[in-house]
Amino acid sequence: MEVRLSNFIRAEIEPILEDWEDFAETLLHARHMDQIGLRDHAKHMLLVIADDLDIHQSEAEQTTKSKGLGSGAEGASWAELHGGDRQTSGFSVMETASEFRALRASVVKHWANTNPTAAGQQIEELTRFHEAIDQAVAESLEQYTILKELETRLFGAVLVASPDPIYVLDLEGRFIYANQATASLFALKTEAIIGKSTYDFGFSFASNFQRHLQKVIAKQSTYRGQLTHTFASGQGERFEYLLAPVLDEHQHTEAIVCIFRDVTERALAEEKIWHNAHHDLLTGLPNRRLFLDRLNQEVKHAKRSSLALAVLFMDLDGFKEVNDSLGHEVGDALLAEVAERLSDCVREDDTIARLGGDEFTMILAGTKDRTDVERVVRTIIDSLAVPFQIAEKPVRISVSIGVSFYPRDASTPVAMLQAADQAMYKAKESGSNHLCFFDRSDKPGRHSA
Repeated sequence: MEVRLSNFIRAEIEPILEDWEDFAETLLHARHMDQIGLRDHAKHMLLVIADDLDIHQSEAEQTTKSKGLGSGAEGASWAELHGGDRQTSGFSVMETASEFRALRASVVKHWANTNPTAAGQQIEELTRFHEAIDQAVAESLEQYTILKELETRLFGAVLVASPDPIYVLDLEGRFIYANQATASLFALKTEAIIGKSTYDFGFSFASNFQRHLQKVIAKQSTYRGQLTHTFASGQGERFEYLLAPVLDEHQHTEAIVCIFRDVTERALAEEKIWHNAHHDLLTGLPNRRLFLDRLNQEVKHAKRSSLALAVLFMDLDGFKEVNDSLGHEVGDALLAEVAERLSDCVREDDTIARLGGDEFTMILAGTKDRTDVERVVRTIIDSLAVPFQIAEKPVRISVSIGVSFYPRDASTPVAMLQAADQAMYKAKESGSNHLCFFDRSDKPGRHSA
């Protein structure tokens, strides 16, 4: 008794699916899908085809189906659903079609092993099976193509509408696509961008950008970077960018997508917040927090290089009288000018800070002995001795200065500041325009840290 192919498929579906599972492991995108769901999907495809084989078809209907032109039922067929699912899952056209080829091969192999001398009705059913597969492939790929074209149109619309510059580079770093936002940023027409590289445009960031580009290609991983550049359009100054590899179906990098974003406003706002948190608002000098941070870095450097380091603690003599008699506005103006004069007394690498009130501090790196410090202190005293022209009458002040050394007097930033403060307190007791070096034998006065 001849066994119908439809019944054979239902009876032997498990062995057929085992072959199918072996094949599915060779599909890149199938490896990342739920294996049970993948198997159930293939099983459903086979059962639908088996049911189709049980339905009588005229010769004309068979001919039409063999060309992949069979009339479908109302609504989407299972093959169309398959094509849509595979497109959204990232399958290539070849991967989508190969699933049907694998099912065909598995069914034919098992059928041939069971019926080596098939004839008559069995051959006819096998022919109808091939026609059903052809029809399913046609429906699946048609739906795949429809969704792919829709995706392409939508993606194109997103690129055109995006306010962020987006472009695609080849493996040599040449532009092969640039959206309108990129053209506007570069102040160039799109056709003038294609085929060029960042080197060709003379961008200041070209070298670093190309180096990161090669890393993305080699490692097939994304890279997020930042750069500072003013383009010909005058747009922006600070930018963030993302480089991402585009992989082909063999997992080889074939291009790189780059997305730019102008973060100038945000970056400047963040810098302002940071500056205000670390600087004295009146004088613009570093505040206590930033001073201690820089002192900590200088101590580490001095320790590594076996160099000496000096901290000066300064207190203005006569400032309170000026502030009380002439008002806070004059007092503030005096502090601001003192900060300017102090800045002129030292090197650019030295740090001057205002701790609060009329107290200023200074870091002198690389000082060899007291003579170096005394030379700087004399410059400071002479500078502040010049009358300040900030009121109706010239304003005169003086300064008391205490000094501590690393590592002789202290080994931590806070301890150095306390030692310099103690020395300054002793200098103040001795009268105006005095300098005192920290001495462990002195009784501590006040502490400021």
